[in-house]
Amino acid sequence: MRTVKLVDLAKTIRSKNAGTDKITFDIIFREKENYERVKQSGVLTRARVAELFNIPQERISDFHEFDPALAIKFTLYRSRPSGSPGESDIFGCQQYPPLLDLEVPVDP
Repeated sequence: MRTVKLVDLAKTIRSKNAGTDKITFDIIFREKENYERVKQSGVLTRARVAELFNIPQERISDFHEFDPALAIKFTLYRSRPSGSPGESDIFGCQQYPPLLDLEVPVDP
């Protein structure tokens, strides 16, 4: 089966602070067809997020598919509070790259 990378289907893939203890991720689509393709494929789930980010599923506080906005959103608990010693991304804006190469099946 042919696949395409998530980065080629989504309009926006980003991460950002969601308070001192969380980072939130947004995957937003321009076309409903691409949103539905990703949603129906099952390649983006809590389990897959945990695998991509090498974390236990308990670190995922929320995971939502929001149809009106053609968006998938999830939030992770940080391993360290934002701005604390040893924390490497105070704004949480550099955490999304594991999502970019996620392969999504497409019809032949």
